[in-house]
Amino acid sequence: MKLFFIILQVVASIGLISTVLLQSGKSAGMSGAIAGGAETLFGKKKGMDHFLSKLSTIFAVAFMVLTLLISLL
Repeated sequence: MKLFFIILQVVASIGLISTVLLQSGKSAGMSGAIAGGAETLFGKKKGMDHFLSKLSTIFAVAFMVLTLLISLL
């Protein structure tokens, strides 16, 4: 049973690392700050970045829960 949870934890950690690395940066200098403000103002944030943000949150919660569960076993 513990081995199963460890395998799930490895999958969650690889998923978390990959989703964080696939996200675009929040700032890219002065031009990124200006364009980022416009994107936030006009609501252009939807799409792949939004999906990756939600997915990384899910992987992070799964990783924390699995870590606590494995430590209790």
